[in-house]
Amino acid sequence: MGTTKSGERKLQILQALAQMLEQPRGEKITTAALARHLSISEAALYRHFASKAQMFEGLIEFIESSVFGVINQICEKEENGLLQTQSVSMLLLNFAERNPGMTRVMIGDALVNEDGRLQLRMNQFFDRVELTLRQCLRLAATQGQCREDMAQLKSNLIMSYVIGKLFRFVKTQFKEKPTDGMQAQINYILA
Repeated sequence: MGTTKSGERKLQILQALAQMLEQPRGEKITTAALARHLSISEAALYRHFASKAQMFEGLIEFIESSVFGVINQICEKEENGLLQTQSVSMLLLNFAERNPGMTRVMIGDALVNEDGRLQLRMNQFFDRVELTLRQCLRLAATQGQCREDMAQLKSNLIMSYVIGKLFRFVKTQFKEKPTDGMQAQINYILA
């Protein structure tokens, strides 16, 4: 029973951290500020997480499991390579729009002055997504929907487009939505 309470508290801490990251000013979040936000002591935070880096790792794990869980479903259910590519791209933009605090983690904005391995992990996340996009486009090529020699170029272009949309979302203090114009823009890249 104690494990459930501990697990619930960890989740509350991560949710509070994500909520604080949604503040448009984007101020550096300290463990003291997080503890105040939760009305607990810093010591209580450290009973659940060994470091602030570990808290950010928890958010990154949420991002990875959420996004790749849906990507796997898309690739299993959708047989059309171009539609897979389009769906994966739109998934990232929709996820970012629904989770602005997580978007700050994804682009590294919230990871400045944190442990360098956190940014490395987010870089690996985007590398994995780009690899998935390339595989989707290679499938599209076997289906006669695009040229195979364009799979790498287009997957990189889509990834750059998505990351650019995420950056603008954060840098405009969440005013410019990443999903604005996404369908037409992605279709243009894939044409």
